[in-house]
Amino acid sequence: MRREAKLAAKRVLITGGGSGIGRALAREAARRGMEVAVCGRRRAALEETARQLPASARPIAIAADITSADDRARLVALLSEAWGRLDVLVNNAGVVEGGVIEHTDDAALEATFRTNVIAPIALTRDCAPLLRAAAPARVVNVGSVFGDIAYPGFAAYSASKFALRGFSSALRREWAPQGIGVTYVAPRATLTDAAAAFDGLIAATGMRLDAPDEVAAHVWQAVERGRDTAYPAGPERLFVLIQRLAPKLIDRALARSIPRTAS
Repeated sequence: MRREAKLAAKRVLITGGGSGIGRALAREAARRGMEVAVCGRRRAALEETARQLPASARPIAIAADITSADDRARLVALLSEAWGRLDVLVNNAGVVEGGVIEHTDDAALEATFRTNVIAPIALTRDCAPLLRAAAPARVVNVGSVFGDIAYPGFAAYSASKFALRGFSSALRREWAPQGIGVTYVAPRATLTDAAAAFDGLIAATGMRLDAPDEVAAHVWQAVERGRDTAYPAGPERLFVLIQRLAPKLIDRALARSIPRTAS
């Protein structure tokens, strides 16, 4: 039996499903036989994602702002009525704020943590009854390599992804007895609209950018295998290990590779 068959007939909700990694995750989920719901703030973009999915995915596009309690309640109610369960929740929606901390105002800080941390935690909590109804089920939190290796010029963004990683570890232990697994995924920079925030860093370091479809395939492979974490292949995986064992080495490496005036 092909590995993809393991996800057949599963039902997944993907936040931030209107573009980039979210759209690629939706396409790959459909290819693997899943039924797919996508949500996000832009209805037209969500509907375009839905049009790219086969009829077998029975796509559902729900315009919702997951930072809004009312929108989350409406989203959960719609899925409860349509499906009655949720096999996989993918917390993919996020924002990237680049720039030195002195130039990061309160509005940017609040938007970063409201979208990248508070909203996925709250949505996961709100979806708990649907996930329990489907158990064994899984929560997938899309973080970043910056959630392990904190880059200068991305202090707020890195902090938000560190928080999401901590939430993933705690929730994994909390929900394990209920048959709900948690996978924390840490992509490196990806070829999406949000990658513009990394332009200065990419130019300075020659950072490799992955295609969204590559990231999506990697995510679903990790889900199929029940992995707790998924990191990109290549030097980043080694850097993460060094960061945990000998962080001063990473300090020195970044001092050489990051411009003094981070963008």
